[in-house]
Amino acid sequence: MNPKQEVTLDKESVEYYATERVPASQRNMGFWDMVFLWIGANTNNASWYLGGSVAGAAFGGAILVALVANPIAYVFLALVGYMGYKMGVSTMALTRPAFGIRGSMLPTLLNTFVFAGWVVVNTYIAVISMSYIFADILGWPAYGEPGGAVTMIIGIVIMTALNLLAVSVGRESVKIAERIGFVVVVLLGVIVTVIVFQQHSLAEIVAWRPSPEEAMPIGTAVDTMAAFSLAWVLGIAEFTRYTGAPKSATVAPLIGATSSLVWFVFVGVTATIGMALTTGEFNPDNSDPSTLVSEMGLGWLALILIIVASVTTNVVNITAAGISVTNITKKIKPLPSIWTVTIVSGVLMLIPLYMNSLLDTFMIFLEYVGMALSALIGILISDYFVIRKRRYHVATLEEKGGAYWYVRGVHIKAIAIWVIGVVFYLCIRGMPFFTEYSGAVYPTILLTAVLYSMALWPQRSK
Repeated sequence: MNPKQEVTLDKESVEYYATERVPASQRNMGFWDMVFLWIGANTNNASWYLGGSVAGAAFGGAILVALVANPIAYVFLALVGYMGYKMGVSTMALTRPAFGIRGSMLPTLLNTFVFAGWVVVNTYIAVISMSYIFADILGWPAYGEPGGAVTMIIGIVIMTALNLLAVSVGRESVKIAERIGFVVVVLLGVIVTVIVFQQHSLAEIVAWRPSPEEAMPIGTAVDTMAAFSLAWVLGIAEFTRYTGAPKSATVAPLIGATSSLVWFVFVGVTATIGMALTTGEFNPDNSDPSTLVSEMGLGWLALILIIVASVTTNVVNITAAGISVTNITKKIKPLPSIWTVTIVSGVLMLIPLYMNSLLDTFMIFLEYVGMALSALIGILISDYFVIRKRRYHVATLEEKGGAYWYVRGVHIKAIAIWVIGVVFYLCIRGMPFFTEYSGAVYPTILLTAVLYSMALWPQRSK
C-alpha cells in the first residue's frame, strides 16, 4: 500500500469518505468479524420473507434455488470484497474507473436507493411486530386492522430512532450489533423451526404443492433470490477495505452470507408452507416473520427478537447507503451522511404502509434491483479483473482530467453497455426458457461482462 495514498484521520474518526484509502493502521476487521457481519446481515427478516415469497416454487424448488443461485451471487460478493481489500476504498469509489468520476454518480444513486430500500423492508417487518405488541399491551389496533396505520406510524418513528442509535458510532456499531444479531436471530430461527416441525413433518412440507395459479416458476425464483443476494455486492467494499488479509475480505463473507441465507430461506419456506398446511390457504403475502410468529402464537419473545434482528441488520444497510452518498459529495461527512440516510429511510416506510400488499412492494423492489444491478456488476467485475488487470490508481479517483475522467467525467461506453444490459434483462425476463429455468439476472451479468471486455480490450492495461 502506497503511504502517499493513505489518508490520516484523527483517532476519534470512525468512518472514511468513499474515495479515501483506508491505511493499514486502521484495518481492524478480522476474519471472524467479517463472518459474523455477513451472518448477521443475512439472518434477518427480509431473508425469512424471501424464503416465504419463493415458497410458491414448492419446498424442493425453493431450496434448490437457494443452494444454487445464492452461492453464485456470493462469488461476486467475494470478488468485489477482494477489490475493496486491495484498493482500500468503498464499492462506489470502485465504479469510478469503469464509469468515470461523474458517471459513477449513476450507480451511486442506485446503490443508495437499494440499501435504503432494504432498510425499509427490514424495519417495516419489525414495525408489524411492534404493532402486535402495542395491540396486546395498549389495546391499539394492530397491523391490518382498522386504524392500524396510526399504530404503524408510531412504530416507524420508534424503529427509526433505534436504527439511528445503532449507527451512532459508525463501523464500530457493526462489530457489536452483528454479534448481538447473530445470537438473537439464530434463537428466533431455532424456535420457529422447532414449532413448524412439531406441527408438520418434513415429509408433509416436502410433499406440499401450491395450486397452479399460485406456483412460482424456477426461473422466477432464481431471479428473486439472485436480486436479493446481489444487492449486498455493491456494499461489501465498505467493510472489506477495513480488513488486513485477503481471506477476511473474500472467504469470510462467502461463508457467512451463504450459510446464513440458505438457512433463513429454509426457515421462511418451511414456516410459510407449514402455515398453508395448517390453515388450508397458501398466502405468501403473509410470509413475513411478524405475521407468521403471531399466527403461530409465539408471543412477545419472538416479536421482540424480530425487532432486535431488524436493527442489527440495518446497521450494514445504512452504513453502505451513507458511505455511498459521500461518493457524490464531500460536503456531508460520513457519519452525518449515515444518520441522514437513517431518517430518510424512516420516511420511505410510509410507501408500503399505504400500498395494498407488502409482498407486491417487496417483489417490485427486487425486480428493480435485479434489472439494474445485474447489468452493473458485469461491468464492474470485468473492468477490474480483465481490463485493468487488478490495477486501479486510487490517487486519481478524484482527479479532474485524469485517467478516469473520460468525456467530462463520464465513460460513455460503460454507460451504454449498462443500458444495453438493462434492456436485455427486460427483453428476456418474460421468455419461457428464462422464466422456467435460469432467470434473467445471471445471463445479463454475463452479457455485460463480455460486451464490456470486448469493447475495451484494445485499451487494456499493459
